[in-house]
Order: sequence, then C-alpha cells, then structure tokens
Amino acid sequence: MSNAIAVLGVGVTGLAAVRHLVDRDLEVAALDPDDTRRSFLPPGARGVTGLHELGDATVAVVATPPAGHVRQVERLLRDGRDVVSLSDEAATVDALLALDDVARALGRRVIVGAGFCPGISEVLAVRAARDLTAVDAVAIATTGTAGPACARVHHAALKRPGREWLDGAWHDRIGGSGRDLVWFPEPIGARDCYRGSLTSPTLLHRSLPDARRLTARMSATRRDRLTSRLPMLRPPHADGGPGAVRVEVRGWAGTSVRTEVLGMFAMPSRAAGTFGAIVAERLARVPVEAGVNSAVEVIPASELLADLHAAGLAPTRFEGASGA
Repeated sequence: MSNAIAVLGVGVTGLAAVRHLVDRDLEVAALDPDDTRRSFLPPGARGVTGLHELGDATVAVVATPPAGHVRQVERLLRDGRDVVSLSDEAATVDALLALDDVARALGRRVIVGAGFCPGISEVLAVRAARDLTAVDAVAIATTGTAGPACARVHHAALKRPGREWLDGAWHDRIGGSGRDLVWFPEPIGARDCYRGSLTSPTLLHRSLPDARRLTARMSATRRDRLTSRLPMLRPPHADGGPGAVRVEVRGWAGTSVRTEVLGMFAMPSRAAGTFGAIVAERLARVPVEAGVNSAVEVIPASELLADLHAAGLAPTRFEGASGA
C-alpha cells in the first residue's frame, strides 16, 4: 500500500497536518489553489493545485471550508481514496454521515469530525468512560478556534439550535442559551459557555449509545452572543490562538457515582491538524471496515491518545494529574 497521503487545504490547520505527516517521513501531496499558502509548505511536501495531481495518495485529509467540502469528499471517494474530514460544522458532518451507503458501495472509508472538537474531545470522552461500569451523562465544552473558516463556523453556531440527547430522544435547544461557567485547563481557566450548533453529541451517541444525556457547549462573550446573528464585524485572525477542550463524564463505578473530567490545552489549529494526520496515517496502515464513522468508532481511544501524547498533545485530568 502507498504511504502517500494528500492534504486538501493548507491554511493553519491543514499546514499542521502536513507538517506532522512530513515529520513522520510520509509522502505528502498538499492541494491548495492559493500560491501564498503553498509557499509555506515544509520541505518534503509536494504542492499541487488540482485533484488530478494527487498521484497515488490512498488517504486524503480534507481541511477545507464548509462550502464545497462534501462535494470534495464525494469526488475523492469516487477516485478510490479514503477520506479524513476535519470539518466541525454540524451540517457538514451530518451530510458526510449520510454518505455511508455511498462509501460502503465503493468500499471506501470516511472519518468525520477528526479535529479538536469534535475529534479529540470524543477520544477523551470514550477514555474517561472506560473506567465506568455505566455512563449517565457526558458534557463537552470547547473554547478557541483554528483558522478563519473555523472562526466563521463558531460565529454562526451560536445562532443555530444545539442538539442534545436526553432520555432516549434528540432535543433542539436555542443557540446561545444554557449559560454554564466551565473551568478549562490552565492557562485558559474559567469561561462562560453556551449551547450552539455543535456536532459532538451526534458523534458521541455513536460511541456511547447507552448514555442518558449528551451535551456540548462553546465559550462565548456577551458581544459574541449579541453579534452572532450578524455578519462577522471584522475579519477573523489567520490563527485563533490558544484554546482548550473539557470533557466531563458522569456515571457509576459499581454502586458508586463517579465523575471523570479530562481536558486539553492546545492551539486548536495544531491540535486539529495533528489529530487529522494521526487518523489518516492509521487509516492508511490499518484495515478498517468501509463506511462513514468517527475516529474513535474504528480506532481504539487508547491508541489515539498514545499517538497524541507522542505528538506533544497530552490530556490532563481535572485535578491536575497528567495523562489518561
């Protein structure tokens, strides 16, 4: 099998994926129509401008904005490639999940939500649930954004309904509601978090189907909430800077109620790109059943955490003990 991997979109997140793959001595074809972005590619990565130039890459990491993202994935599948999608937009993830029959018919694999949140957040949730005999509730919170496309997705998410799983049914909650003060790993600290159009509950339900409640929130300021229904007032930064994810899993260990809290502080752009690259490398080397899944559905959480740790992205427990 070829060890070549393609990366579509080399903004800050895609570039992080390219760098991780090059550091792993893999052949990388990095596709982006922008000459300036391609100029930042590290030695060892081959910059291209069209899908026809991807060569024998068997897996493609798609780190492009929502517009056209699903069409690109479909094209890659029909070209005989497996796909790792880094999109965190709920509508895009839903559309990719709907491609399951197409992927199975073509004998290809698609991994969705393979970024920071969703992505690493689900890995932490499954790991936290491992020591419980039964899971009652999982609450995910995230703060920070990667590149401009990610910032726009988060801006829009506050005005859209958030989906929650409760007592065997899905419920839509008003975007921007449900204020909760969440303590993230230092140096982020406490941030007010709210409901929004976040896809983590959808993916969590696939991995932890017996949980009674699944929720997700994102940090926001008062200005964020007031302006979420308007176009962004100023262009987003090229990189959103530092961020964090926090996962709280409540359940039972035998007859005792127990709560596990894991988190991670990181640059969301680096964390998302690195995790997507980790998943792509594993997909290229390990047999996985055809279809559309999240990473933690087809790759053990312990192995993904080991890869993240090796890449310098180690989770922390809420009480401050490192590791998982």
